Amino acid sequence: MKKILIANRGEIAVRIARACADASLVSVAVYSDPDADALHVRRADEAYALGGTTGAQTYLDIDKILDIAARCGADAVHPGYGFLSENADFAQAVLDSGLIWIGPTPDAIRALGNKVTAREIAVRAGAPLVPGTDGPVQSGAEVRAFAQEFGLPVAIKAAFGGGGRGIKVVRTFEEIDDAFDSAVREATAAFGRGECFVERFLDKPRHVEAQVLADTHGNVVVVGTRDCSLQRRNQKLVEEAPAPFLSDEQRTSIHASAKAICAEAGYVGAGTVEYLVAPDGLISFLEVNTRLQVEHPITEETTGVDLVAEQFRIANGQEISFTEDPVPTGHSFEFRLNAEDPARGFLPGPGRITAFEAPTGSGVRVDSGVRTGSVVPSHYDSLMAKLIVTGATRDQALRRAKVALDEMVISGVPSVLPFHRSVVRNADFTNNDAYGVYTTWIETEFAEELASSPEIAASEPDAERETLTVEVNGKAMHIGLPASLVASIRHGGTGSALEASADTVATAANEATVLAPMNGNLVKWVAAEGATVAEGDTVAVLEAMKMESNITAHRAGTFSQGTHEPGMPVARGEALGNIA
Repeated sequence: MKKILIANRGEIAVRIARACADASLVSVAVYSDPDADALHVRRADEAYALGGTTGAQTYLDIDKILDIAARCGADAVHPGYGFLSENADFAQAVLDSGLIWIGPTPDAIRALGNKVTAREIAVRAGAPLVPGTDGPVQSGAEVRAFAQEFGLPVAIKAAFGGGGRGIKVVRTFEEIDDAFDSAVREATAAFGRGECFVERFLDKPRHVEAQVLADTHGNVVVVGTRDCSLQRRNQKLVEEAPAPFLSDEQRTSIHASAKAICAEAGYVGAGTVEYLVAPDGLISFLEVNTRLQVEHPITEETTGVDLVAEQFRIANGQEISFTEDPVPTGHSFEFRLNAEDPARGFLPGPGRITAFEAPTGSGVRVDSGVRTGSVVPSHYDSLMAKLIVTGATRDQALRRAKVALDEMVISGVPSVLPFHRSVVRNADFTNNDAYGVYTTWIETEFAEELASSPEIAASEPDAERETLTVEVNGKAMHIGLPASLVASIRHGGTGSALEASADTVATAANEATVLAPMNGNLVKWVAAEGATVAEGDTVAVLEAMKMESNITAHRAGTFSQGTHEPGMPVARGEALGNIA
């Protein structure tokens, strides 16, 4: 293995390119049109254009990626995470092309990517599990029968896919039929497969996972555990390693069952076995992610293991460089730095980064796919970078995290930095006697703080951007500028610019027009033409950066749809419709 094509983008592509350099391997980047100037393109030894804008046209196009691999003479492919990383057909296509696939076998991806067959494997391996159906259910009646036997609440879950889509939690029997139909629709729309299964739902669980490495020589090791309970909409925001507040018995159970599941599945490569841990200590297998995880750096920082380097060794047919589970040293946190506004329900906000200044100091690591001047496109997910902070103890790591987060500067786009700064000062998270955080904690117990905290509610002065049309040599051109600068230009640079801008916003809010709060694509209309809506009712759904957001009515009245059809792009500030 000498030349690796990285079938991904952003910070993970940069991370893999750096690992290639460490191992004296040639790295090859691929890029879409919006990513032509991206950091991963510059960090790789070679880079090739995929031609296209959307994920489907570029990073999800198997033929284009394999064509570039052949043209550049790559002998291996690393998929990173997301995109095609858990696509068994892609893995098989790579192998059929005579290339080395840096990941598990296609059969293992298929078996563990299907939550029903993954559960069957976990049962055979003797892993801890809450009660669940043996296969997909066909109707609300079957869900009702399960709930009558095992009790409520239950979770109806898509058998394929992840990221929180196709999951419905049912707490009353009256909700079952609608919840089942909704779960099937979401699963079909998101993954092309509508099969759903049912299992007993655990209230207020923690999310704990085991990092596994397995080679072709029969070695299977658990490199460490992580806690990933701080999530919003089933998307992780903060992770830490090793997972705190576990008993020796719980840790032993997680290590043993993770190894057993991987052995049963014939797993090879890096993978993560995920569990839910209930408040009473009950552990239940959740799923297996057949790839490198976003949060892998905290395991590296607390064990000294380079997980990407180990992936290279395993794919090259070598043994893992160690055969015993490493004992973690110290404690590490990872803070995902997403281009999202926490004060507006983590609404994604693509745009150009006007300043990206990373902190320095002992125990600080930043894995980034951006720098000052980078553009965060609206076509992909919102992750810009990751701040990893490590200390000798959890307390020291938290103290260092507070300083590092305060030093970090991101402007030009919204970011989740204000959320992180608040969380590391919240007693539920920092308490060393009892862990008060669980998977829906942000939406429940932290929701009021999200809405009221001055720090979280404050917006970056240049976060909002506006497009101006200018004339250059008789030709109209469009340029995007910070809204405050545009306001200043319009008002002659006077001191009244901000007041005038505020007046304009206040006036617009009182008008009939429903404005798009972000760049994205219209997924669907929720309110029909001529429908009577109340303030706060959802009128449409937009998708941006792989996240769907409900667009709500800003006042009561009769709704008129705009000219957009589902699937069409929408620009921030563009009229979606009117409420008269």
